[in-house]
Amino acid sequence: PMSNTIKLLDGKNYDKAELLEKMVDDEFYYGELNKLALSSSSLKLMLDSPKTYYYVTKYAKNETTPALRAGHLFHTAILEPEKYEKIKFIDVQSRNTKKFKEAKEHFGSEVFTAKERTDNERLVDAMYKNPKAIELLGDCRTEVAAIGTIMGKPFRGKADILKNKGGGIVDLKTTVDVENFSKSAFRYKYTLQAAIYCELFSTPEKQLTHEDFTFLCIDKANLDIGVWKCSEEFLEYGKLELKRGIERYETYIRPDFDINDYTIQGTL
Repeated sequence: PMSNTIKLLDGKNYDKAELLEKMVDDEFYYGELNKLALSSSSLKLMLDSPKTYYYVTKYAKNETTPALRAGHLFHTAILEPEKYEKIKFIDVQSRNTKKFKEAKEHFGSEVFTAKERTDNERLVDAMYKNPKAIELLGDCRTEVAAIGTIMGKPFRGKADILKNKGGGIVDLKTTVDVENFSKSAFRYKYTLQAAIYCELFSTPEKQLTHEDFTFLCIDKANLDIGVWKCSEEFLEYGKLELKRGIERYETYIRPDFDINDYTIQGTL
């Protein structure tokens, strides 16, 4: 039977339904919950370096890069159009202008330049002109949150697109070389994300497999659309990464271990 409570990283039990309700709010999801549950992005940090994971989680720096901002705008426009309507676009070409900086102080983080909007709308138009993409974006729920226990640890996730029929997951990605997406998928550990999401979004009726996870990508340079399915090997590799990430968490993130003692040792 599915338990309706879940033990989070602070050792306390929480009501799942209440958490899922609060997870709709991005501030809670990316803020407080970031410290209480693991995710594919936090486990990626853990695999890159336990020290990075420790400091980012402790001090929660929300670094934004042009690529992350572009990805965020594109996701919002496609998955949450009503939210996209509320984003403030300032009629400047650069984020370094005085006008932009003043707007940012006034409106907060959801402020972008007119140029960022133009760039984004190119992508959105191209996506909606592609029949395969339209099919994947149809008959679904978007931004669906899930929380669950994997290998004894609490994990959170938000599926970009959860298909109503069959419960498959479609993940949107913006990329710069969609033809060679398979390389980025390994480099950015999308394997890990697929493994975590297939666990989190499985139901008692249906265990999700590699066949239920699809990446829908758009190339920011030439606007090509890519639809990438996952092989069994891809998902298996993700499960290995998942196991490795959890082992690292258990080894280095504990009260009796000083993160500054973390040392990579070897012989060349």
